[in-house]
Amino acid sequence: MIDAGTGRITPTQWRALLAAWLGWAFDGLDGYLYVMVAKKFVRQLLADGNSPEALAAVPASSVDEKAGIIQAAFLVGWALGGAIFGRLGDRFGRARTLTLTILTYAVFTGLACFATEWWHLLVFRFIAALGIGGEWAAGCSLVSETLPARHKTWASAALQSGYMVGCILAVLTSRWMSQFDPRWVFIVGVLPAFVVLWIRKAVPEPEGWAAAAREQKPPPMSALFGPGLAKTTLMLTALTSIALTTVWAFLFYMPQVAAAIPEVAAAEAARKGAAVEFAANVSIAFFVVNIVGNFAGTYLAKWLGYRASFTIMILGAMASFLIGFYNPATKGSVYWMACSAAFFSLGLFGMFPMYIPPLFPVLVRTLGAGFTYNAGRLFSGVGALCGAWITAHAGGPHKAIFWVGLLYIPGLIVALKCPLPPREETR
Repeated sequence: MIDAGTGRITPTQWRALLAAWLGWAFDGLDGYLYVMVAKKFVRQLLADGNSPEALAAVPASSVDEKAGIIQAAFLVGWALGGAIFGRLGDRFGRARTLTLTILTYAVFTGLACFATEWWHLLVFRFIAALGIGGEWAAGCSLVSETLPARHKTWASAALQSGYMVGCILAVLTSRWMSQFDPRWVFIVGVLPAFVVLWIRKAVPEPEGWAAAAREQKPPPMSALFGPGLAKTTLMLTALTSIALTTVWAFLFYMPQVAAAIPEVAAAEAARKGAAVEFAANVSIAFFVVNIVGNFAGTYLAKWLGYRASFTIMILGAMASFLIGFYNPATKGSVYWMACSAAFFSLGLFGMFPMYIPPLFPVLVRTLGAGFTYNAGRLFSGVGALCGAWITAHAGGPHKAIFWVGLLYIPGLIVALKCPLPPREETR
């Protein structure tokens, strides 16, 4: 509760917000570490030894294919984790589930360091993704049920921006460790495990959930498709499917777009690590811009409503993808291409943390939020496979981003019909 005398957020509410923010930030760290070293690490796992000759003998198409399959498995695991841990969050509590999800993705991100075959990496990334998928639903429900409506606009943007901070940390980690074996970056992903000790001690369960849980058991998962919720579930799943498929194509292939610029490739040939450094600089720039986009999206929703703000952000994202990535990037164009796409496509997500949970009743809230937000990753997994084929056979990584941008066309239709939360949640 807000302190009635000062109007300030109480320490308990700050701790809940910080716990969710840290969980989502470490999601970004553990989720994006693979993106930054994917091709280099997968090539190493496919090679018969680590000599330059053995690495060079691995076909680029094989590297692209296996890297795409691993990313697709990661996104599928993310989707399943949203449903599995969403169910646990409604039954056992938001804070308890938050700690379990963080522990899951921290441990299995660290284990990726010990992969010796490409499919080992696939298994570790899949299980880590279960925890990453569950964390978002538990954390967002925790904050949604803890903070009053008047504070939720900035909190939604701040919470989503935590993921970008984690991605920036992943970029910096890969750059700082660029001279080492790429497998060692995954050891950094173990760090979030230490946060769970603080969360279990400092963050109580929301009073609303605790009261509801004492009175009745959570409804079955089928309730999401029952009277009163089926339309909401389907519309949200469609919206997040389009948003996630497009944005993960951008996130996964953007570093490859930057590294493929001829001048950058030439610099890499002259100095090992030059391409990684340039791709890192581009990534940091667009993640910083995305934080601005998160706040822009949430305040647009406050002023214009969710449907109008979703429509504006999707129109901007579609233009950025289809215009910016029609041709290969150059050193002169890559920054505006990346930053424009990030502002709109990633800025769209700033609205989701406080938009989705209130659309569901308390005892199916983490399940509903986890299922609808993360079910879209099943489609984004298919998008990753298609993007891998496009990259290998139909024009390179920039074309993978370009073609997936066409999904924003049906996205506009969904945005105009999406469900609206209770009025007090949009103030």
